[in-house]
Amino acid sequence: MLTNHKLFNKPFLTKNMAEEQIKKTDWTKIKPAELEKIVVELYKKGETTAKIGLVLRDKYGIPKAKALGKRISEILTDAKMELKSDKEPVQRRIDILNKHLEKNKYDQPAKKKLIKELWALKRA
Repeated sequence: MLTNHKLFNKPFLTKNMAEEQIKKTDWTKIKPAELEKIVVELYKKGETTAKIGLVLRDKYGIPKAKALGKRISEILTDAKMELKSDKEPVQRRIDILNKHLEKNKYDQPAKKKLIKELWALKRA
């Protein structure tokens, strides 16, 4: 028998995380204009949007770029930067696996990995 009946209260079950707005944290000292400058510089260095998010979190202490106004992809499109597709790295891995499977026909784990990569390419 459950001892904590508060878990099943109606407000707890109906609370929707998507409805909550992301609030700007008080401890981030960076301004949105500075954030945009940092994001564009990192992208010019060749970083992906996911890697930019990690750098912002680890190096600059920004939990989410969206908390300061815009998403990273929105910042890059506003700066007229051409976004790299998510399909390019997946396609590169598929090509490598196909070359490997030409030499090693009976490599079952590689075949399974190729199927997963093809599925990921179709999904992306």
